[in-house]
Amino acid sequence: MAGKVVIRVDDVWKNFKIYQERNLSLKETLLRRRRAKYEAFWALKGVSFEVEEGTTIGIIGENGSGKSSMLKILAKILRPNKGSIEINGKISALLELGAGFHPDLTGRENTYLNGSILGLTRAQIDERIDDIIAFSELSKFIDMPVKSYSSGMYVRLGFAVAINVDPDILLVDEILAVGDESFQRKCLNKLYELKEQGKTIVVVSHALDQVRNICDEAIWLEHGVMKESGRAAQVVDSYLEEVNRQEESKATELEEVEHGARWGSGEVKITGVRFLDDVENERHIFKTGERLVVEMDYEASEEIARPVFGVAIHSRDGVHITGTNSKFSGTIFDKIAGKGSVRYVIELLPLLKGSYVVSTVVYDFSCLHPYDHHDRAYMLEVSSGELSDYGVFHIPASWGLHDRQPIRELEKD
Repeated sequence: MAGKVVIRVDDVWKNFKIYQERNLSLKETLLRRRRAKYEAFWALKGVSFEVEEGTTIGIIGENGSGKSSMLKILAKILRPNKGSIEINGKISALLELGAGFHPDLTGRENTYLNGSILGLTRAQIDERIDDIIAFSELSKFIDMPVKSYSSGMYVRLGFAVAINVDPDILLVDEILAVGDESFQRKCLNKLYELKEQGKTIVVVSHALDQVRNICDEAIWLEHGVMKESGRAAQVVDSYLEEVNRQEESKATELEEVEHGARWGSGEVKITGVRFLDDVENERHIFKTGERLVVEMDYEASEEIARPVFGVAIHSRDGVHITGTNSKFSGTIFDKIAGKGSVRYVIELLPLLKGSYVVSTVVYDFSCLHPYDHHDRAYMLEVSSGELSDYGVFHIPASWGLHDRQPIRELEKD
């Protein structure tokens, strides 16, 4: 049985003026007898959806897709050019950093100001002020002007006020990304708590794992148009597949990393590196669990006895994840000369979602003399697909309940 609809968006359009020259003064306008030229940018184009009471819904999409504009329209900060919005319930919104804060007022004064804007009386704020300050963890700074606050302190206070208004509907932009890790977890736990209380929550976020885990449903906006809506996991997967397709089309060849380096004596040179899938297609993006082949072309200017080829994978922040070579693997190449290729095959790629850099090398048998070393020279993107693991590696495993009999207490003699 369908629940009560608390948000109804019907054929909403919203545009903004993008000026092609600086704003003219009144004097310039009168003298030149014209206005500054501008172009109409449609941030939203005929968007319609409904949200039932108690639903947590995420709005996803690339930058400029209309996500934040939609949230501001729901919060009645913006008005649509066309279409209608129907809201049933008290709204609390955390949209922009410091929105509603007066820089010259203290954190305490801004709490009362924000609370009154959100519909609370002074007596109601008096009852909740201690909880707000405690949640924000800003007791030492609450009587300082907020113009001296860091961005993280703004977030703490703004979120603390928004959630303590006891809203029926909470609107949250991806402003939470500004807070530190500890406070982000605290906010997420609070969102789960509000969700369990049956509150309706609308979240705009680029953190797709959070959308998948927190939200019941999701909306994917693309260039102002609603491309897909439905169960959160399904919409997130569709969005990721599209992003991967777009990146694949751009990656006609492997990109060199800006800070990659190359050295070696040159008797053997690596002349090409490709990443291949299980049907020999060259790709730039792979999913966890897929087959990955690193194929290296080489050219030896002379006969080289027992060369050693190697591959290393690093995270983008410099962590050395794995490194191996043909010698370590027990594969000894007797000799090479002229042109050829060698392959390093990973049957089931264990890497989880992320950006990685790959090094390829060829050394002498002692592994001390480099013929050609391409250090962190190639990009590899990994998407986790349907996996929700955290970390770097996926370790295949299973879960199950085990009925273990309790250990009997030894009888006393």
